[in-house]
Amino acid sequence: MLRNNKGVVSLPNISPSHPLIFFNGVIVSKELEFDFSGGEKDDGRLIYTVSQISNEIKLVLEGSYPSVWLRGEISNYKLYGSGHAYFSLKDEDAQIRAVMFNAADNLTFEPEDGMEVLVSGRVSSYPKRGDYQIIINSIENFGHGDLAAAFEKLKKKLEDEGLFDDFVKKEIPELVNKIGIVTSRDGAALHDILKVLDNLNANVEALIYPVRVQGKEAEKEIPQALRYLNKNYKDLDVLLVGRGGGSIEDLWAFNTEPVARAIFDSEIPVISCVGHETDYTIADFVADMRAPTPSAAAEMAVRAKSELKKRLKDMSAALFDGMNFIFEDNKKKLEILSSSRALQKPHLIYEDKISHIEEIGERLRLLIKNTVNLKSSAMANLSHKLDLVSPLSVLKRGFAVVKNQAGKIVKDSKTLKAGDKVNVRLAEGNFEAGVEVINNG
Repeated sequence: MLRNNKGVVSLPNISPSHPLIFFNGVIVSKELEFDFSGGEKDDGRLIYTVSQISNEIKLVLEGSYPSVWLRGEISNYKLYGSGHAYFSLKDEDAQIRAVMFNAADNLTFEPEDGMEVLVSGRVSSYPKRGDYQIIINSIENFGHGDLAAAFEKLKKKLEDEGLFDDFVKKEIPELVNKIGIVTSRDGAALHDILKVLDNLNANVEALIYPVRVQGKEAEKEIPQALRYLNKNYKDLDVLLVGRGGGSIEDLWAFNTEPVARAIFDSEIPVISCVGHETDYTIADFVADMRAPTPSAAAEMAVRAKSELKKRLKDMSAALFDGMNFIFEDNKKKLEILSSSRALQKPHLIYEDKISHIEEIGERLRLLIKNTVNLKSSAMANLSHKLDLVSPLSVLKRGFAVVKNQAGKIVKDSKTLKAGDKVNVRLAEGNFEAGVEVINNG
């Protein structure tokens, strides 16, 4: 079995009668010294079960690569509580799964995605999943790798140009009615976004522009979609741009300059939603808002509208309850009133009131009569007292009032002289008299 520098496998002269095993594009000759007798023969055909062929592939791989050195870039690194680490090693054209048992005890540095490493181990397979992998014995740090270096280079370039500045970012409208979605037609991201919009009953229009979200073509299709939507659908309130999770190379289209500049140039506000919460891409830094997942992006876009709808619904329910309470309360009051004596037998009220008025009238008449009698008696007494001090009463006892010609009462005889005329007032009438003799004694 031979390999050329392009990774293509060629074989020496092997007769057509040799059974061959095809595994991940590698052809393995039956001439290897492993026992392939696990299958059952039927009419001359050797038939394997899936488990049998998987186990034999495992033997072939472990026998062919019992110890290898492998250089690659770490992707999707995870260290579990068991102490075992699982990740992938990749280069520009391929990747292989990797596992390092008891990694927590053997590591001399902290591996991370994008780091270029040199590992030693043996190639094996995991029959239950049908994957081949390298089981690592040791690992050495070779740096951050080409992809990580490219990421940092582009990030710095765009940051220096001001594409990440907060003051250039557009506000996401509070009330969103039309959403543009740029993602894969068949990906989980689209399903998650539409599910959230449906669950929130957001009542929005969603315009979907399907694109590839992985590979070289994605670098062209995503910017094309953004430009098309900005040109032809200016009434869109927001654009959701992203995809579901994956390795760094799966997400790489969102780390490219064409995609970043298309997001920045979009006149419609953009929410990026690439991968999972821990995944950060250049698109996230350029976008007007970053969502940790596609589902979260949909929720962020329509949250205000959903909250407003909920508030209106709650207010409507509260208004209905309030009106219903008032209605029921007034209904009870009306029932009480309708069964009251006033409405059942209103004439009884008038009869009682009339009797009451007559009673009050009689009391008023008696009060007036008594008051008049008292006042009359008082006036009689006062009149009697006045009569006692009245000059007329004195005159009745035989006295008279004498006035001179000037009409003044004569109190002293010295004010008169013989021949004066005086007027004499008696109890009954008056008369004129002349003064003949004045006696001043």
